[in-house]
Amino acid sequence: MELRIRGERAVLAGPGGEHAREVDPRRLAIGADLAQALHEWARVASAVSRTGPDAEVAGSVVSQRGRQLAGRLAAVMGTPVRFVDPVSGVETVVDPPPRAPGEREPRRARHRREPTPWFTGLTVSAFAAVLVVVAMLALAGTLARETSGWLAVLAALVVTGGIAPSLWLGRNLPILRWAVLGAGVGLVAAWVGVLVIVF
Repeated sequence: MELRIRGERAVLAGPGGEHAREVDPRRLAIGADLAQALHEWARVASAVSRTGPDAEVAGSVVSQRGRQLAGRLAAVMGTPVRFVDPVSGVETVVDPPPRAPGEREPRRARHRREPTPWFTGLTVSAFAAVLVVVAMLALAGTLARETSGWLAVLAALVVTGGIAPSLWLGRNLPILRWAVLGAGVGLVAAWVGVLVIVF
């Protein structure tokens, strides 16, 4: 996770700075006080950066406060936070503090360690696979019967090319990954059926 400033707002970005989004205490479960402190720090840092090179002392205070807030954020989220200093541009990785024996994990870290819902997930995957197979075979069968087999293959290629980017983007999302798995397996199985229907 990466902490940086965009305009006068604090934003968090995923690995590599991708998909930056504004700090929102409801979505990140970091608490309203920490989110407010991050946004206040961002406004001050933005004002200091506009004053120019004469604000060395203010810049060092902004940098120090940013590292403190990154430490609090790492502790709350239970994950390392890469802090991008708005004054110098230097990146620093702030690790969460070690937990004392018997201390509970942060809520977000506990959430990541929940057991995988195999039964429910595989049920969703099976449903998605059947849905994709039935849809692809109905399309290919109708086109092969009414027009030509090559048009059915072309239509199957268009459907596969259209759905593949969505499947790739959804492969790591906690709930959608099960439907993505099923749809991917369904596409492969449907292609076997499309080739049987056409040839």
